[in-house]
Amino acid sequence: MIETTYKIELIGDFGREVDINLVDVQAGIQVYELSIEFEEAQVPKPITLRWKIPALNTKGVWKSGSLYNKRMQYDWELEHLQSRVSVNAPVINIFGHQDENILTFACEDAINMVEMNALLREEDIFMYCHLSFFKEAHPAIRSYRTRIWIDERDILFSEALQTVSDWWASFEAYKPAPVPALAKAPLYSTWYNFHQSLDVDILLEECKIAKGLSYDLIIIDDGWQTLDSNRGYDYTGDWLPERIPNMAEFVGQMHDIGMKVALWYSVPFCGEKSKAYQQFKGKFLTEEHRWAPVFDPRYPEIRQYLIDKYTNAAKEWNLDGFKLDFIDDFKVYESTELTKANGRDYANVNAAVDRLLSDVMQSLRAVKSDIIIEFRQQYIGPTMRKFGNMFRAFDAPNDPVSNRIRITDVKLLCGDTAVHSDMIEWHPDESVELAAMQILSSFFGVPQISVHLRNSPKPHLKMLEFYNNYWREMADIILSGNFRPHQPIANYPILEAAKDGQLIVGVYDNHVVEINTDNYHSIDLMNGKMSADIVLKNTGTRCLYQMTAWDCQGNIHKKSLIDVQEGILVLEVPTAGLIRLSKQEA
Repeated sequence: MIETTYKIELIGDFGREVDINLVDVQAGIQVYELSIEFEEAQVPKPITLRWKIPALNTKGVWKSGSLYNKRMQYDWELEHLQSRVSVNAPVINIFGHQDENILTFACEDAINMVEMNALLREEDIFMYCHLSFFKEAHPAIRSYRTRIWIDERDILFSEALQTVSDWWASFEAYKPAPVPALAKAPLYSTWYNFHQSLDVDILLEECKIAKGLSYDLIIIDDGWQTLDSNRGYDYTGDWLPERIPNMAEFVGQMHDIGMKVALWYSVPFCGEKSKAYQQFKGKFLTEEHRWAPVFDPRYPEIRQYLIDKYTNAAKEWNLDGFKLDFIDDFKVYESTELTKANGRDYANVNAAVDRLLSDVMQSLRAVKSDIIIEFRQQYIGPTMRKFGNMFRAFDAPNDPVSNRIRITDVKLLCGDTAVHSDMIEWHPDESVELAAMQILSSFFGVPQISVHLRNSPKPHLKMLEFYNNYWREMADIILSGNFRPHQPIANYPILEAAKDGQLIVGVYDNHVVEINTDNYHSIDLMNGKMSADIVLKNTGTRCLYQMTAWDCQGNIHKKSLIDVQEGILVLEVPTAGLIRLSKQEA
């Protein structure tokens, strides 16, 4: 047992080589260092750090990628958070009944696999927190050091998580990539509406409409590289534009429309029907993956092959960005040998992934300094911010609730890296109000859409034009304002962003919205629910506002002066509509 401010117990088969010490104390924050020193290189055995806190005012537990499951877990449950370079982020927050931080703990090491949890023990009603290292097979090492961040400040859970993000970003090894303007632009994706059945003429027609609706970028997803439409990955690896053979000409036509172009690549996969599979036979992390063999990035020739594929495409086709997918499939498999033998220059798979993606980003930025790189949740941790400047919510087709939760969870950890919604889609016969609710649920991220615009009803197009123009008007507040999500265990029914006296509130369930009107000269309330009203509780002083309410197509529903007194006020607004309150001089 190591006596520190927290009684941190070290569990595992170790000797004097392992130690933990308190190295920094701030107001409500403690930082510990775990250090391991071996006399000679050896394969490390699993080590666990564990401590406990009384389960006082504990409502739930937040983890990256937990989606709906933010409830308390118990010590007989075995579903732990696992993070590594390409999966999740090593941080957990225990939050209270008013969204306050009870305890946040995080690990500096975001490259190697770390297992974490905070579990309730029913026998004593304590929360048992732990971090485990080397649970994944790891190459031999001489030494290892990492730091553990523990935050027990009485602040909002969201602020505690955002502070952890800032802590990671302070390390040179995790310095985030610059975020170009294009990464913050609404975009059109081909995936949900076309899947692999891409047609150049139709895409050009779609993008002419998309540009008129304020979309600036198209991501050409899976299908451009193969004529096979079986939704598989047998032909990945060569990355030749079989379905769009005149790619440079096509990109030029898109540029003439005013649309930038990014291409999708499944980075790890090398299909058995590709020429690359024959070229790199024997240089895979596994050939037993359910989709395709997985490149081994520990081989320098593999890394160079992938870098050349992307940089040559950027140069020859004048691309503006890349969607680099399936990064999380770079991992240690049962058959993976963890040595530098046979031409590998890394033994550690995670370190090789870090090297590959660092070199990819450096090479692509040399071609075009404002290149955009999109990564999808779960690869949204602090390491990935070095390589990507766009993080997209994980797949949530026709699912506004999941989209909202995923956007929010990613946004809490990514600082100024652009957070995008999953591609929004809806049935072509969906009502315009319910289609608009999908837009409103994704509003606090950069919107992506994947619907057939040329076949869309006029009300849908009018709705998209209205809300896209509104999103662009408020983009600075949404992307760089003070972001505050409410009630994580209730799926974030209220989201807020504020900056310079302007407040935007998304209301997604029948909850009372508390606002101190003294703090804002402009308040926008988005009605992302079925009921045709929003209940506002003013905790500030009485004031006069000009109220304008719009329906989801931008038609003015109501306009009047209203006296906002202290207490409860019910505001009428159409389903999926918008209210703006502009403060008037007394």
